[in-house]
Amino acid sequence: MPPLIPGIQQQSWQAVIQKELAAAASAAASDIGGRLKDTAFLKTVTELAVQQSQFPYLIQTNPPGISAGNAGLAILFAMLDTCFPGAGWDAVGHQHIQLAARSLEASYALGCGLSLFTGLSGMAFATWCLSHNGTRYQKLLAALEHHLLPAVTNQALRVLDERPHGCNDSLYDVITGLTGMGAYLLCRREEPAAAQALQTVLASLVYLTEEQDGLPHWHVPAHLVPREHWYEHYPDGYLNCGLAHGIPGPLALLSQARRFAIKVEGIDEAIARSADWLIAHHREDAWGINWPVACPTGHFLATPDFDGNSRTAWCYGIPGIARALWLAGMALDRPAYRAVALDGMRSVYRQPLSVRRIDSPTFCHGIAGLLQITLRFANESGEVFFQEAARALTEQLLELYQPETLLGYLHQESPGISVDHPWLLDGVAGVALVLLAAAQPYEPIWDRLFLLS
Repeated sequence: MPPLIPGIQQQSWQAVIQKELAAAASAAASDIGGRLKDTAFLKTVTELAVQQSQFPYLIQTNPPGISAGNAGLAILFAMLDTCFPGAGWDAVGHQHIQLAARSLEASYALGCGLSLFTGLSGMAFATWCLSHNGTRYQKLLAALEHHLLPAVTNQALRVLDERPHGCNDSLYDVITGLTGMGAYLLCRREEPAAAQALQTVLASLVYLTEEQDGLPHWHVPAHLVPREHWYEHYPDGYLNCGLAHGIPGPLALLSQARRFAIKVEGIDEAIARSADWLIAHHREDAWGINWPVACPTGHFLATPDFDGNSRTAWCYGIPGIARALWLAGMALDRPAYRAVALDGMRSVYRQPLSVRRIDSPTFCHGIAGLLQITLRFANESGEVFFQEAARALTEQLLELYQPETLLGYLHQESPGISVDHPWLLDGVAGVALVLLAAAQPYEPIWDRLFLLS
């Protein structure tokens, strides 16, 4: 039996694509892994990507980070080791987690932040993925959690003590906030100290879902609206609808905690409030139902190049919201929530490819993220419709595979700008993980990183 990423069940996941397609997807993922394991090559291609990108700060190496660092690559190598035991991927994963750990030590880890995608929570998540059901890296996990757990607890307690009405969405979101930290703690829920920290995080999120004067506490008030882009459209404040930065993230975490029988006062009401709010704020369009990027708390300034509609991606748009609603429906046994989730996903597939606005093959706002969510629906709903959609998306992803390029895929950052992006969130590592999820019979528990499980 191959070593497992913790939580993976041998027979709980079905590869819903045809054998020939699965073989091609597995081969592409292995090819990408083979290119990324060479640290010298990785350094060279990262330097090139920084030059190519409009956003070089998102690509510059942060070894302990999952978004753009060796820790994120370690998750890919852990999954490759699960799928292809004995092929040497375990040793490669060990090398990359060591590089991340050394970087933390050199910079005094504890100043790198707590977030899931760039900080200590992410480093701990990657270590957990490599741990072979918690049997290895125990010292490293203990060292990380020694600093992480009290710091996360204190951050959550500040919310409960200060009881803000209105906040930055970075306080609670998946990428940088309490929801992302909670995603890691959920993986460690059987460890008493982690379970206690998780309870506090969940309690803080329950509070943020409550309302005052008709507005939930998680809204972003006018004085906290980011000046770039957001203020242009939402000068009076907004409520973020994206899974990456808005209320679907806390909804997904609270729902999964509830499904794992974690008891927190008010959790059922918080799940229902958040799910009901999302359903109440959906829109109708030519293809079915949809959601905006955000809902204004006051005046909304529509401009010719911005109508408020989202792309159909993980970070913003129907797929991420639908997944959160599905999890809420499972947690509370509310068929109505699950029905809206299914209607939303069907709306995605009615859209022409040009309308979906996900030209890049990558995860965050590209095809890979939509495919991963579709795979979850295909496995959990049992509907042939989603199996066929998963096959079509896998074919679309493989049509974009260019083995003659440096990494096999190019991140389409914006029209006319392609980047040889090596990392997980916006690069080829994320694509490879999704190809493995489509092709292999091992549950991709790594997608808890994205609050999909």
